[in-house]
Amino acid sequence: MGVAFGFGAYFMWGLFPAFFGLLKFASPVEVLAERILWTLGVALLLLLISGRLRELRGIDARTWWLAAAASLALSINWGVYVYGVMSAQVVQCALGYFINPLVTVAFGVIIFRERLRRVQWLALALGATAVIVLTIDYGRPPWIALILACSFATYGLIKKVIRLDALPGLAAEGISAAPFAVIAVVVLAVTGNATFGSSVSHSALLMISGPVTLIPLLCFALAAPRVPLSTMGILQYLTPALQLTWGVAIGHEDMPASRWAGFALIWLALAIFTVDALRRGRRASA
Repeated sequence: MGVAFGFGAYFMWGLFPAFFGLLKFASPVEVLAERILWTLGVALLLLLISGRLRELRGIDARTWWLAAAASLALSINWGVYVYGVMSAQVVQCALGYFINPLVTVAFGVIIFRERLRRVQWLALALGATAVIVLTIDYGRPPWIALILACSFATYGLIKKVIRLDALPGLAAEGISAAPFAVIAVVVLAVTGNATFGSSVSHSALLMISGPVTLIPLLCFALAAPRVPLSTMGILQYLTPALQLTWGVAIGHEDMPASRWAGFALIWLALAIFTVDALRRGRRASA
């Protein structure tokens, strides 16, 4: 059952370009603000129904600060992703989530002084080479991909130390971001740039962004404690694979040979990293 939840989470994340592509009638800022508020609303409703709303009262100051930091990292990730989808740069978004595991490993070396084996250094070197190749291909660094990878890796690091269950944690993060989201919504409304309320369909789509965001997060939370890390590590590649397929097959985004070469280097790095992780997992089990 845990694998089913994990597959469901990554599969739904992989289909996000299909949903957020429907929101091009609104600006990325409005989509981000509405997404934060409606996700928070759904999270609070679920906490209320399950009788867990009081858990938010017991959160200490340090945890609130961590939740605010996690919220900032996640908001940057969400905002850049929405911009990427709306500007027809889904392939770069997919690249970001392919790079993310390598960035997480790099953070471990830089922040936690973790020691890597030669195979892991080889994977990181291939990843860095891929970024250089793609920078030459694009004519600039692939900023969308790099920001997505770094922001989500940062979010993951914070979630490792924050002491909150999935749903209360998500609610705390939403509460931290809510004031800024409300300000954005008000400013857009006052300046006449808001689309929420302009039509039933537009308003409904913006409201649906809440449950669309929350459901895969809850599936992931249910899968994480039930599925081995090695399995989750393999499942996570489903999301960028689906997004890349969408960008190329549906979005018809340009993929010259040099860009495929950059992706091939990333895939080779991930293959080396994954095989090494599986071997270590088997040895530990033995």
